[in-house]
Amino acid sequence: MFYPLIAVSILMLIVLPLSNTLIAANTGAPAGVMAQWDSIMQRLPGDMALLIDPALSDAQRMILLGNVYVLAPFYLLIPLLVAMIIAADTFAGEKERRTLEALLYTPMSDRELLLGKLLAAWIPAVTVSIAGFLLYSVIVNLAAWPVMGEMFFPNAMWLLLVFWVGPAVAGLGLGAMVLVSSRVDTLQEATQLGGGIVLPFVLLIIGQATGVLYFSIALVVALGAGIWVINGVLLALTVRRFRRESLLLSSS
Repeated sequence: MFYPLIAVSILMLIVLPLSNTLIAANTGAPAGVMAQWDSIMQRLPGDMALLIDPALSDAQRMILLGNVYVLAPFYLLIPLLVAMIIAADTFAGEKERRTLEALLYTPMSDRELLLGKLLAAWIPAVTVSIAGFLLYSVIVNLAAWPVMGEMFFPNAMWLLLVFWVGPAVAGLGLGAMVLVSSRVDTLQEATQLGGGIVLPFVLLIIGQATGVLYFSIALVVALGAGIWVINGVLLALTVRRFRRESLLLSSS
């Protein structure tokens, strides 16, 4: 289960930013690539366009736009996937290993059991996402130093993305997966049924890459607020529906 996550993390946090930075720093961007970056620049909202100094070289613009803005939505897949993989194992995995029944007979209340399961997925997901952000920051700044001549990353938008939206995305992934995981019998079923939660984030990536939307401070604040509201609804629904008796029956 974790092998695809490791591969995706390496791709998003190391390969993509390094590729974008080294191509711009060592060879310069081809004319066709820079034409695409110029097209992106023309479509940037006014407040974001002000952040990209027109005096920057082509290589500097490519590094700044690619690593700070274009790759931003890719980062959100890290807390989402970590939370989903761990949450899928919360109940379905224990049913499959036949360890759920002993857990359900412990003297914990239903709410304590559910909270423990949620935190066991949410805390690692947030921890991994913050660690990934630190790794991304080091790689981007070191690789781009010969061209940028300064530490340009992170900016305020990324800090909000990491500490406001990232935990919310982790909560969304685990909330949806706990609902699914408690109602199926195998880890594979839980993963398959819960995989649809990734689709909206894939659309965010496509929207950013095609210029339909851009991750500005305002968008990140609104996105985080919306996801936290959804999390509240999911949590209320999960608490209301969670009963260990139904799990005992389904696992027997």
